[in-house]
Amino acid sequence: MLKPPSPNRRAALATMASALTLCALRPATVQAAGVATGQQPPAPGDALALPSWDDRPRVITPADLVLNAPPLVVYPSDITGKTVRERSRLNQILLVRLSPDQLDATTSRRAADGIVAYTGTCTHAGCSVSEWDASARQFLCPCHSSRFDPAHAGTRVAGPAARPLPALPLKIEHGRLLVAGTFSGKIGAKSA
Repeated sequence: MLKPPSPNRRAALATMASALTLCALRPATVQAAGVATGQQPPAPGDALALPSWDDRPRVITPADLVLNAPPLVVYPSDITGKTVRERSRLNQILLVRLSPDQLDATTSRRAADGIVAYTGTCTHAGCSVSEWDASARQFLCPCHSSRFDPAHAGTRVAGPAARPLPALPLKIEHGRLLVAGTFSGKIGAKSA
């Protein structure tokens, strides 16, 4: 004779049933890759835009980037800037304009008129790379002080990060700054 399920087992089964129901009722915005529309990573042809919560959301043009100025934090977007994919912190992109003659060969191939793009997520612990050392022209992660050189393929200059910041290739078409490829490496902290 079968025993009735214990209260703990009943609760576990109820939780599993609820989870399965939620999975079945997922919104149609979930794509085949399992990523919600607002979280899709940058793709070739995407524009780059300021986030919608910024006081002036809009698509970025090459003219918005001043030589050696602090980087702009942008997100992938449709060409109009109406659909900014800012729901994922992993989509945070750092844009900075450097003199083309400062760029190494690898960086130069990914740049558009001296404009380079890198993930804004540190490769050490996944923190946001949110600081800029203007004198050295380097990105700085404030969590553990990793520094990255945007003129030399995002290489780590100092700190505990073991990998460079993944770069995002860019192009300029019809006066618009567009994504030309995918990130050069894995975004975020390296899993053990």
